[in-house]
Amino acid sequence: MALIVQKYGGSSVRDTERIKKVAEHIVATRRAGHDVVVVVSAMGDTTDELLGLAGEVTGAPTPRELDMLLTSGERVSNALVAMAIQALGAPACSFSGSQAGVFTTAAHGRARIVDMDTTRVRQQLDRGAIVLIAGFQGVNRESGDITTLGRGGSDTTAIALAAALKADTCEIYTDVDGVYTADPRIVPNARLLEHISYETMQELAACGAKVLALRSVEYARRHGVPVHVRSSYNTRPGTMVSAAREVPTAERPSITGVAHDQSGAKITVTGLPDGPGPAAQVFRVVTGAESELDMAVRDTSHGADGRTELSFLVPADSRLPVVAALREHQEEIGFADISQDERIGKVSLVGTGMRSQPGVIAAFCETLAAAGVNIEIISTSEIRISAVCRAAQLGDAVRALHGAFGLGAPEGVAVAART
Repeated sequence: MALIVQKYGGSSVRDTERIKKVAEHIVATRRAGHDVVVVVSAMGDTTDELLGLAGEVTGAPTPRELDMLLTSGERVSNALVAMAIQALGAPACSFSGSQAGVFTTAAHGRARIVDMDTTRVRQQLDRGAIVLIAGFQGVNRESGDITTLGRGGSDTTAIALAAALKADTCEIYTDVDGVYTADPRIVPNARLLEHISYETMQELAACGAKVLALRSVEYARRHGVPVHVRSSYNTRPGTMVSAAREVPTAERPSITGVAHDQSGAKITVTGLPDGPGPAAQVFRVVTGAESELDMAVRDTSHGADGRTELSFLVPADSRLPVVAALREHQEEIGFADISQDERIGKVSLVGTGMRSQPGVIAAFCETLAAAGVNIEIISTSEIRISAVCRAAQLGDAVRALHGAFGLGAPEGVAVAART
């Protein structure tokens, strides 16, 4: 008998018919002799609908009340799935995140899991029940307030539970068959990957692959939780994410896939004094605005006064707060102006051994040039090459790189995706 944690995304439980299908799959797993813990996301577009309701009431909902509102979506879907399981004759019990012992930091909307008390979950498992836990949420011990975990919160909840319970595996059920060499909606012959290492999956997630949230992969790697990404719409084998199965061959690059991201914005600080301090001041302001920061590049100084430009990427939803924070510190830092650009995209080639093979970087740049894609910023590491380009050219860039590095399946792949 194995202990399996299963997570179902919002599209997998978008209506009551899908909820019944998911319940049948869960019960079948239990009747196969396994203990089952389930994390279910909110149904379909519930979270967006709740945000819309909040916006109709006020233009500035307080973070605490917004968390109280948004956590209701997961509680609804988990209770409905529990009812559907009970209707099939199997015992089930649903918990909110706080009832399940998910303890977090106090930051509303972006809390982090700090501890798991699985006592109540264990008690229900010992009684033979299937346990359902609302993802994306927890409680802060000090304040007693409900919190939400932000993007990727349900994936993170499931993997954290698997780690705390010492589960045999964590199955992430979504609307695609697994992890592909590229987004199959852009590259029709993208190949499904049977296995991928934590490290490579982290890079793909960080570069824009949406199958798993970056923070959930980081949690899985730290705690050694095997993650099985599968579709809830079919029985295909999916992709296993775990420790690397073998040491890559020395001196030979191995390319895994192409990822893309159109959720960023480029900010350029112009007329920045050229020296060791101003760039650090800029980055301190950006991080102080609680924004992620990616792919920074600084031009060489020019002009008699030795001024330069500093460009970097931030998430698009952080653009306005970052610009506002920089404006507040403009006189202190001493820069001239700020420009911003949301019409950009990032394309990344992910694998191993790439920086040690200059031919890979040359082929990357040549491929984009042949496709008519201009590189605005480029960044390299041992396992990734990323370039910023125009958003309108992103699809062409992904297809060109995927083809140039021979990542496609021999024939077109049928993609079992749902919207």
